[in-house]
Amino acid sequence: MTRPQTQSPIIQGWCPGALRPMQSGDGLVTRIRPRAGRLSQDQARGIAHLSTQHGNGLIDLSNRANLQLRGVTDTSHPALIEALRGFDLIDQDATDEARRNIITTPFWTASDPTQTLAQQLAQALSAPDAPQLPSKFGFALDTAATPALRDAPADIWLESGPDGLLLASHSDLALAVTPETAVAEAIALTHWFLAQGGVTHGRGRMAALLKRIPLPSRFTATRLAKAASPTPGVTPQGYLVAFEFGQMQAATLAALADLGPLRLTPWRMLLIENLHEAPHIPGLITAPDDPMLRVIACTGAPGCLQAHAATRDLARALAPHLAETLHVSGCAKGCAHPTAAPLTLTATPTGFNLIRHGTASGTPLCDGLSAADLTATLLREFP
Repeated sequence: MTRPQTQSPIIQGWCPGALRPMQSGDGLVTRIRPRAGRLSQDQARGIAHLSTQHGNGLIDLSNRANLQLRGVTDTSHPALIEALRGFDLIDQDATDEARRNIITTPFWTASDPTQTLAQQLAQALSAPDAPQLPSKFGFALDTAATPALRDAPADIWLESGPDGLLLASHSDLALAVTPETAVAEAIALTHWFLAQGGVTHGRGRMAALLKRIPLPSRFTATRLAKAASPTPGVTPQGYLVAFEFGQMQAATLAALADLGPLRLTPWRMLLIENLHEAPHIPGLITAPDDPMLRVIACTGAPGCLQAHAATRDLARALAPHLAETLHVSGCAKGCAHPTAAPLTLTATPTGFNLIRHGTASGTPLCDGLSAADLTATLLREFP
């Protein structure tokens, strides 16, 4: 396949699914959206097996708390979907799949409303009269005792507040709701978003709309302060483990499944339920100070058709020299980290752009840098 020669990437405007996979340099990217962000042990073992049977054995964790099988082919895809359907991991159709864009806090307990709300919201989004939302429009259920999903790539949040549940978006103000009214109010807010012109040519996000129009006047409640992003280690619900660039081998997922049910997170980590000590499995990051936690990198070339250069070997080499987070992007889309990072390297046809406190498409401080120059440049500019 021919790789694009221009710097401007092709923006698809939609995320891959299982029923609507996306072509990449190593085959079809097939994204699985576990219900309520949780995999039973049988489901996790099944995905691991299917990844090698129908793909190339590589599994990505996304920042939407999903996982992706890589290397699937047009020939293997139908059998993969049929097998995943047997594990209750496939929606009725691609429309329902695209609507069920829900990130669930991994820190839920049986005593909070998270699981009930996840089921109710999924049902509402698959109803015949469900709002026709853009495919990237999403929800976050941050309804554990301590909210942790403020930075998740969502548009509407149901979250814990000082005095109960809140409905929120990209604003400091929220609407007080109850477990009984929360989903209905969330759906009502999507209809408000549509009525206010939040969608143009099939695309639109709440953050962009709220730059022009404030939330309705009923939104007067105060949200809790933003919490720090979690790091690998023990939690009351189990042990959080991370992976280099959020990617694992199928054998790693199978080994984790033997330890307990798994909860997916938007931080490209997995929470192993009821495990309270670090697992000894190759390929895991279990220490919060691991240098690889300071680098984010997309698939890069040759795995992505739009990437202008390899990304992960470079990020791995730079990690020990960093004092803050670095995002290495194969093109200006910045898929692995769409928001601003302290440092970003964006591959172009003529070398890497170095961007400070910006996105992959931001204005560079330096451009045309070769991979060989980058370590010296970073140490000189940001000692």
